[in-house]
Amino acid sequence: MSDFVDRVNVHVKGGDGGNGAASIRREKYKPLAGPDGGDGGHGGSVIFVADTNATSLLDFRYMPHRVASSGTQGLGDDKDGRNGEDMILPVPVGTVVFEAKDLEKAERKHIRAVPLADLTRPGDRFVAARGGAGGLGNRSLANKARRAPGFALLGEPGEEHDLVLELKSIADVALVGFPSAGKSSLIAAISAAKPKIADYPFTTLVPNLGVVQAGEGRFTVADVPGLIPGASQGKGLGLEFLRHIERTEVIAHVIDCATLEPNRDPISDYHALEEELALYAAELDLPLGAVPIAERPRIIILTKIDVLQARELAEFVRKDFEAMGLPVFAISTASHEGLKELVFALARTVDDMRAKIAQEQSEAEAERVVIRPLDDVARRRRRGERGLGIDFEVERKQDGNGNVWYEVTGEKPERWVLQTNFDNEEAVGYLADRLASLGVEDALRKRGAHPGDEVHIGKGDRAVAFDWDPTVSAGAEMLDGTPQNARGEDLRLQEAQGRNRRRTNAERRREYHEWMDAKAAVREAMRQEREAGHWADPTVLDDPTDSTSKINKLSE
Repeated sequence: MSDFVDRVNVHVKGGDGGNGAASIRREKYKPLAGPDGGDGGHGGSVIFVADTNATSLLDFRYMPHRVASSGTQGLGDDKDGRNGEDMILPVPVGTVVFEAKDLEKAERKHIRAVPLADLTRPGDRFVAARGGAGGLGNRSLANKARRAPGFALLGEPGEEHDLVLELKSIADVALVGFPSAGKSSLIAAISAAKPKIADYPFTTLVPNLGVVQAGEGRFTVADVPGLIPGASQGKGLGLEFLRHIERTEVIAHVIDCATLEPNRDPISDYHALEEELALYAAELDLPLGAVPIAERPRIIILTKIDVLQARELAEFVRKDFEAMGLPVFAISTASHEGLKELVFALARTVDDMRAKIAQEQSEAEAERVVIRPLDDVARRRRRGERGLGIDFEVERKQDGNGNVWYEVTGEKPERWVLQTNFDNEEAVGYLADRLASLGVEDALRKRGAHPGDEVHIGKGDRAVAFDWDPTVSAGAEMLDGTPQNARGEDLRLQEAQGRNRRRTNAERRREYHEWMDAKAAVREAMRQEREAGHWADPTVLDDPTDSTSKINKLSE
C-alpha cells in the first residue's frame, strides 16, 4: 500500500466547556459568607498547522476522528476548572480544508467548492473546531442586584464538523507527460527521490517530490501521475493528477520520443497535454497574485535519446518546438546526457518566476480595495434599531398539519440556552431575564406570538422547545409559593452578614449611650404614669364584691 494520501475525510470536535459551580462559602461564625462557586474550564480546540515535516495525510486515514480534551468543572472555594488542551494537528504545506457537505454539493453540481482554509505557507494555522466556553460559577454571576445566585451556568459543547482535507503539492516544477514518458526516471536522476519505476503505464499512482540542487540554487520538482486525454473530465487518474499542478511555477512537458504507440508523436502529445491543462485551468479560482496556468513558462523535455530512433526524432521535432518559442532539452536518464543543462535551465526559470510572483503579489495587495456592503443587521444597527433582527431572528413556522411555532435563532440566545440548567428554576428565570433584556419577548409579540404558543430556540438537535409565558417567575422569589425576595437574593445571607459584621468602637459607644438613654427614658415615663394615677394601688379595695381578691381576703 502506498504511504501517500492526498485526500481524506475527517471528523473534528472541540472539547466541551466545564460546568460552573454553585457554592456558598461557610466559615466559622459565618455559615453563609457569600457565593464562591468557580468557573468551568474552557474546552480545547482542534487546530490544523502547515508543517514542512508532514508529507502526507496518511495519519488521518487511520485516525479520522479527532476530539480535543474538555475543560473540567469548577468547584467551591473559588476554584476554577482546568482548561482543555488544544489538539495541534500537523498537515503538509498545501493542504486545503473543505466542509464535507459543501464539497459534496459542489461536486454534484460540477462547480468549484469554496475552501474554509488554504494552508500554503509553513506555520499557517486553521482552527477547525473551537472548544466550548466554560460555564460561569455563581461567584461570577453575583452582583449588586443578584447577591446570592443559587445556580451556575453549564459549559458549552465544542464545535463539531465533518471536513475534507485535500493536498495540493507545492513544488516549483511540475513534470507533465503521458504514462511511461520517463518522469519517474527523470526525478530519480536529478534528485534523491526514489519513485517506483517500471515498464508499464501508471506506475506512478501518487505524486513524488524531489529536491534538486543546481549550484547555489535549489528547487523542488513534482513527479505526478501520468496524464491522458480526458483527464480534466476524470478519465484515468483525472483530477487526482491535475490537482497537484495548481501551485507549481513552471510546467515541464516530458515527452517520450521512443514510444511505439500508433497516432503518437511529440507534437501531438504536447498539444493533447496543453488541451487538458486549458480545460482544467478554466475552472480554477486562483488566489490573489497567482499566475494563471496558461501564462506559466513551459519547458520541453524530450526523453530516451539513448535509443537511436528517439534521438533522430528529437532532433527532427526540436525546430518545431523552438518555432513555438519553447526551450527544448533532449536528455537520457540512462546515460545522464543533457541533465546538467536541463537542471540549470530549470533553476534559472524558477528564480525568474519567484521574483515575478513576489512583485505581482505585492502590487496586487497594494492596489486591492475591499468594499463590503452592509447587510440588513448592520443597516439596522446604524439606524439605531434594536430588538428584532439585531442579535437574533424570529420566524413564524408552520408544518403541513397546521402546527405553528416560532423559531428564535442567533448566537446569543442559542448560547444562553445551552448554558442553562433547566432543572433549576432560578436558572430558568435567569434565562428568561436575559431573553427579555435582549428583546426576544418584544420580537415575539411583533411576530404575533401569544402566551402559550410554542417557541423553539436554536435549530437541529440543540434546539430547545417550550411554551412561551412572558410572565414567567422563577428562582428565589418563589421559594415557598409567595414572593419573598428578588431573584438571586437570600434572606439568610443578608441576616448572616448583618450579624457577623464587626462593630467599630464608635458604633459600640453610640449604641451603649442610646441604650442607657432609652432605659432612663423608660424609667421617667413609668414615674410619670405612677404619679398620674395610671397604676392601681394594691392597698385600695377597687371591687368589694370580688371574693377572689387577695386584698379582700387580707381585710377579713
